[in-house]
Amino acid sequence: MSLVIFTAYFLLLLLPHAPAIWSCTRSCPPSCTCTQEKNCSVLCDRVSMIDLPKEFPCEAASINLDKNSLKFLSERAFGTLPLLRSLSLDHNNISFITPGAFKGLPNLLELKLAHNEYIRYLHTRTFTSLKRLERLDLSDCNLFNMPDRIFIEQISLKELLVFQNNFRRVPGTLRGMENLTHVYLERNKIEAVAYNSLLGLSNLKYLNLQENNISVIHDEAFKDLLRLENFYLNDNLLVDLPQEAFKSLSNLKMINLGGNLLTNVSKTWFSDLVELEVLYLDRNRLVYFEEGAFQNLTSLITLHLNSNNLTTLPFTVFEPIYFIGRLYLFRNPWGCSCGLKWLREWMDSYKLVRDIPCASPSSVAGLDLSEVVYAHLNGTCVDPPELNLTTPVPDYTTTENKFNSLISKLLQQELREEMINSTNALRNGTQQDSAESQVSAVPGLCALYKVLLLVLLFQAQIGFLSDCINVC
Repeated sequence: MSLVIFTAYFLLLLLPHAPAIWSCTRSCPPSCTCTQEKNCSVLCDRVSMIDLPKEFPCEAASINLDKNSLKFLSERAFGTLPLLRSLSLDHNNISFITPGAFKGLPNLLELKLAHNEYIRYLHTRTFTSLKRLERLDLSDCNLFNMPDRIFIEQISLKELLVFQNNFRRVPGTLRGMENLTHVYLERNKIEAVAYNSLLGLSNLKYLNLQENNISVIHDEAFKDLLRLENFYLNDNLLVDLPQEAFKSLSNLKMINLGGNLLTNVSKTWFSDLVELEVLYLDRNRLVYFEEGAFQNLTSLITLHLNSNNLTTLPFTVFEPIYFIGRLYLFRNPWGCSCGLKWLREWMDSYKLVRDIPCASPSSVAGLDLSEVVYAHLNGTCVDPPELNLTTPVPDYTTTENKFNSLISKLLQQELREEMINSTNALRNGTQQDSAESQVSAVPGLCALYKVLLLVLLFQAQIGFLSDCINVC
């Protein structure tokens, strides 16, 4: 009896939703799967679909058509679906979208058209009637540009993903879209950011321009990005930046300038970035920081300076962020003289830095900075070369080889002369005189060796040659 009551109660709970459930599944397109949890979802992905179904459940809240072979979207391609919130058409073969293809979807919030390599052109009226659209994904297509007025009705658009296309400039259609919060433009072919490229984007929080060909940034190009928090400019061709490139970006939390061609850091670049927490300057060609370059970075937690051409890091430049959380300095040709003694002490005290291999001076080359010992003479720090190595170390092997070669040559020359003298003596029948001449030649030869050894000793400072002189 209790089971019957429970079943009846359960059916009563389902009764108000029953029409929607039955409608969602009853009108499900062939080859698709329709489910009703909170909303009606239509799953038509990976079914080798060539043409769109003639109709979808009118209660559909989301439709997934990913990884099919769709090529063409006609006008009102999806009919009228007033409840549709999300439509995904990723990884198809779409080459043309008829103006008005998305009419009849007045409440669509998310549209995904990524990874359609044949989309090269979009009509100005492609997205007509999608007035509530908040997120549009056109990444990894073959777009070279977009019409300036293509988003004239998309006043609610917040996220625009157009990375990995063929844009040579920042699309002009972005100007004035004050509701945009996230823009993804990475892996395009953008060469410059003009002064008016990003005008009016006053609510933008995330901007990704990494892996382009940007070599020029105009003055005040970012002046309207007052709420920007995350900024990616890494892996471009920047040799320099405008003196006040990031002026007024007081809300910036992270900026990535790694993988460029920067050699110097100006004290004006980061002067307004009081909220900056993470700064990437890695994989550049940095050799110099202007004093005061980091003085206003009072919130900085992590600084990446690895993979540059840095030989020193002056304390006067670094002092304002002395208590930074993480500092990355590896892959630089560090000169571990007294100029880095402060950093050595900081490493010991805070244990926040490691892997700082010394490239010079030669006495500590190959050591990590943490292993270098500094000493003081009359209250002054003594550089490792003065402390550990006062004279150059001779190459014993090379010098000894030269010595043996010279001795061998001299011996051969003397033997030849003695053989000639002996032969002449035998011819003249004066064998006794020849023996005496050989004995008398020994002191002369020894004297010659002494002179040679003294010269070598003076030049190479090899102690073992002194014994040779004493033997003679």
